[in-house]
Amino acid sequence: MSEGVKKSPSNGFEKSLPFAEQQAKINEVRKLLGPLPDRLSIYCSDATISRYLTGRNWNVKKATKMLKETLKWRAEYKPEEILWDEVAHEAETGKTYISNNVDKHGRTVLILRPGCQNSKSTKGQIRHLVYCMENAIVKLPPDQGQIVWLIDFHGYNLSQISLNLTRETAIVLQNRYPERLGVAILYNPPKFFEPFWTMAKPFLEPKTRDKVKFVYSDNPNTRQIMEELFDMDQVESAFGGNDNSGFDINKYAERMREEDKKRLSFWGIGNPSSTTPQPAPAASLDSLTLNSDLNTCDNDNAASPSSHRTESSVTSQEEKLVVTEAGKNVIGQVH
Repeated sequence: MSEGVKKSPSNGFEKSLPFAEQQAKINEVRKLLGPLPDRLSIYCSDATISRYLTGRNWNVKKATKMLKETLKWRAEYKPEEILWDEVAHEAETGKTYISNNVDKHGRTVLILRPGCQNSKSTKGQIRHLVYCMENAIVKLPPDQGQIVWLIDFHGYNLSQISLNLTRETAIVLQNRYPERLGVAILYNPPKFFEPFWTMAKPFLEPKTRDKVKFVYSDNPNTRQIMEELFDMDQVESAFGGNDNSGFDINKYAERMREEDKKRLSFWGIGNPSSTTPQPAPAASLDSLTLNSDLNTCDNDNAASPSSHRTESSVTSQEEKLVVTEAGKNVIGQVH
């Protein structure tokens, strides 16, 4: 990401440090991390490290602590191995899915329809969210690292409000996807959502709250946010656009199975049709000690859920990690 990126109230971009200062801090973090197993090494591109640094205001120790926690989680949870068939039951109503279209900056768009909720399992819903984020990130173009969320509140009612799910989602985004959210559009939220939002805001860091935009179809000023971000001919009619194609679970399932193949290939994982996912390379994680050298950091993170810490982020094509034949090393990246 270049220095001096323009920031507007709706596009979600922010300034960053000059490149030389960024690189020096990235190198410090990399030194603190030490040697890593193959997949974790793939994950820790310069672009990924810079996002953790940005998420912790370029404080090296805090960013390293946060990143180590994510690496430990990735080694245990293996989010890169989640396949469509494992989460398909959560997706069948179209409550969360990756759009075929992108915004004007080329960013992947994630559609959320909380009114289509079909599950009471927080663990299952978060795992499905992780799956969507993993695939959405891999789809990003080389010059982008953030995702746009479009949230349609049609059909949403009081019975579907879940503070626990909201808190878990906030942990996913902030602790394991730092700087991955570009902007979140809340489209036509109902009146009863306002007090819920007041209760939910404390779960979010200020910079995350600033990325949440309320858009109302009967308000020209807020509609302008959509028009600035999107080609409205490509936006679904539910969000005021001209695309009437709607969500088709069968077509989406076919598309996601193909996306799975691309994502697994990106990670150097074998045939996705295999009954048993290949395990991560066996290697020591001693360098990921979380409770010693970095515990002098301030307690600036929300506690991660213990039984379903599903906060992850696949390193995107933004980093342009070039994976060669299975078993070989990653040989390059573009920041």
